[in-house]
Amino acid sequence: MTPTTSAVPILELRGITKSYGTVTACDAVDLRVDAGEIHGLLGENGAGKSSLMKVLLGLVRRDTGTVLVRGESVALDSPQEAAELGIGMVHQHFSLINGLTVWENVALGDTGKVNKQAICSDIAEVCARYGLPIDPEAQVGSLSAGERQRVEVVKCLRRDPQILILDEPTSVLTQAESQELFGVLGRVVQEEGRAVILISHKLAEIAQATDRVTVLRKGRVAFRAATAETTPQLLAQQMVGRDVSLGEEGAALGLLPVQKARTGQAGDRDRQQPVLRLAGLTVEQGGVRVLEDVDLTVGAGEIVALYGVEGNGQATLGEILAGLLPPTAGTVEVAGSTVDVTRPGALAKAGLGIVPEDRHHSGVVLDMSVAENLTMKSLDKVSGRFLLRRGVMRAEARRLADEFNIVTSSLDAPVRSLSGGNQQRVVLARELSGDTRVLVAAQPTHGLDVGAIEDMYSRLRKAAAEGVGVLLISTEFEEVMALATWIAVISSGRITGVLPVSEATSERLGMLVGGEAA
Repeated sequence: MTPTTSAVPILELRGITKSYGTVTACDAVDLRVDAGEIHGLLGENGAGKSSLMKVLLGLVRRDTGTVLVRGESVALDSPQEAAELGIGMVHQHFSLINGLTVWENVALGDTGKVNKQAICSDIAEVCARYGLPIDPEAQVGSLSAGERQRVEVVKCLRRDPQILILDEPTSVLTQAESQELFGVLGRVVQEEGRAVILISHKLAEIAQATDRVTVLRKGRVAFRAATAETTPQLLAQQMVGRDVSLGEEGAALGLLPVQKARTGQAGDRDRQQPVLRLAGLTVEQGGVRVLEDVDLTVGAGEIVALYGVEGNGQATLGEILAGLLPPTAGTVEVAGSTVDVTRPGALAKAGLGIVPEDRHHSGVVLDMSVAENLTMKSLDKVSGRFLLRRGVMRAEARRLADEFNIVTSSLDAPVRSLSGGNQQRVVLARELSGDTRVLVAAQPTHGLDVGAIEDMYSRLRKAAAEGVGVLLISTEFEEVMALATWIAVISSGRITGVLPVSEATSERLGMLVGGEAA
């Protein structure tokens, strides 16, 4: 792609500085984005990306610096002003209302009389144009994380922004879907003179989709260049400030990892006692089979990946294993014993821990303290006859915080004050704190930076090495290739194939994801 470079960029930030108390989130940041350009913005968590985008969206006021849109200096005192200037953003964390339908969520913020037919027509047009199918009548609360992300994208694109900010837009899409989305975006920005700022940790994606790239590190611009003059390895080095390998770090950055020798032959599995066995799991909702006759086993010390595009039954399976949804048919066995999943707490008591795909929604209680979140699964250890034993709770929380390197100002601080990586460490520490036989990790690295992803990979491997059976539910090809011994592919609620990682290729997995034999 070749951006339509002009003397006057569509967007220019000059010397943007934003501090929160003694912490400088953005330090004299300059950024230029031309019409017809997809501009990559990279940086680890805490590098300043979010603060810079909040300034651009009118969510926070900059301390110093200038924002120019089409050469005109603008105040950006409110999100309404940003929207009127044609600036829109698809956020990483969803801002949808679960009790409303897709079309009602898309209509939020509209002025004047609401015309359902016109809104649904707009949704259909955007979906067809960008290859993002979604049912406008579906209730958002019933959608998977991937489908909710599509709603966020459609909601933003319907407002026809001239400057579009995309924050990790492909985290729940396959490689083919990601390529299709960026292919369409590339044509649209060039033909219509729009601009896109793409925030992503997937460096292969940045290299393929963008025209220019800017890297932030510790609040300052560390690097900027035409993408064609860089490599993913160079961008990784600039992003983290050191050399990056193509092992686990490579997978964390969306680069194909170096294959490691793994055990995992069919005969080994036949002799191994499974710690998790799913047999004939079926779920019917509204006359539709969301899951159909799912059989899957995980042995002690194995990492088995369930791979597929979001919306194909993974969220439903996760709800069953969290004890939130009873199956229509089928059984769940943990360590050889059938578990009554309709009994609250039965799966946890049997030794199953779960890292849910949406940590904010069901992984942590954001307004409770770090200590309370860490120990809520082991209340029998920290409770007296009538009251919590605060000293015992804090001692247990301190032990877990130290073991899992949870960085917090205080164990009494609310979990919402932690970074995404530390919030995820809280969930993992809690779920592995008891006699855990099985760990279900659903999209465990979604939204984390490279350092936090590396740490999560290391801890999942450590859990498996200690004999825990790990079921990894992921949409990330590089992730399952880096971690799994066996890969099970799910499509339209059915397991379409199970194969050792040594036999897996992107083409073969892609065929299974599409429901074809491979």
